[in-house]
Formats: sequence, structure tokens, C-alpha cells
Amino acid sequence: MLQTLLVSGYKAHELGIFSDNHEGVYYIKKALQQRITALLDEGLEWVIISGQPGVEMWTADVVFELQLEYPDLKLAVLTPFLDQETRWKENIQEKYQEILSNADFVDSVSRKPYESPQQLRVKNQFLVQKSDAILLLYDEEKDGSPKYYLDAAKQKQEMDNSYEIFYITPYDLDVLVQEEQWNRNE
Repeated sequence: MLQTLLVSGYKAHELGIFSDNHEGVYYIKKALQQRITALLDEGLEWVIISGQPGVEMWTADVVFELQLEYPDLKLAVLTPFLDQETRWKENIQEKYQEILSNADFVDSVSRKPYESPQQLRVKNQFLVQKSDAILLLYDEEKDGSPKYYLDAAKQKQEMDNSYEIFYITPYDLDVLVQEEQWNRNE
């Protein structure tokens, strides 16, 4: 049974998105909402993110919206290290603090500030180990930060074939955009 879902994907800048008002954010959130809602019917209880700007923060928004209808759904934010937001822009830091204050569980994998990339690798492995499945917004033809989670997830899947890897692909988003445009023109 899938109770804990790790969600990640590209950082906003990797997608060329520099504002939450960007049209693409609407479609990404819609895709996340559809996938998470489908998993709720299978027993999903927890969504885990590390709090990165982009797909992970948008996932938090989606979870908070879903909690209105599914009050048992919980959000955990497990950061790679303390004070990960210190170099982010002020508006992103504010959104991050809001997410942390509304999350059901918050902790850091490493209880120290950033020291090395090893902390990020440990975080990826730890979060994959703590989850039953991963949902990634990812394009296999466009490298980026989700690749590291995917590598850890594939390693876990080799040892535990019940571990699932779900994707939201550019094709999925294109279909969603077309459906939305079709519905608007009806």
C-alpha cells in the first residue's frame, strides 16, 4: 500500500519560470493535483518534499488545497540541511517560511548548515528510503536536479520492486494544456 509519496521535479529556474503567476505553474499544479488525488484513493497519507523552489513548493500549495477536501493528508518537509533558504530571493524565502509553518512535519536530514554536496546525496537517499513511491516532474531528455532523486529511486527499486516511480512528463503537461483549452472553447 502506498502511504508515503516523495514529490520533486525541476527547480523553477530550470523550467524558465521566475514567477508563480507564470501560466506553466497552473498546469504543473493541476497535473500534481490529479496525480496526488488518484493516489489518495489508494491510501496515500503523507507527501514528502525537501522544500526546494519550483515543483516542490508548488506541491506544497497543492497539498494545502487538497487538505480542505482530504483533511487526513499530511505534508512533511525534510530539508537537506539547516537554513537551506539563506541564499534564495526574499519572496521565495517568505513562501518557504509559510510552507514550513503550515506543514504537518518539518525537520532537516543534516542538522548543520550547508557543508558539501554530500548532504544533498544523503537527503535524496534518505527521502527515497522514507517513501513508498516517488512522483517526479521530469523529462529524460532534459537533465537537471530531479535526475539525482531518480538515481536514488532506481537504486531502491532494484532492491524493492514494490517501490514505484511515477512521472509527470512534458507530454503529460501538453495533453493537460490541450484538454484545458478544449474545455474552455466548449
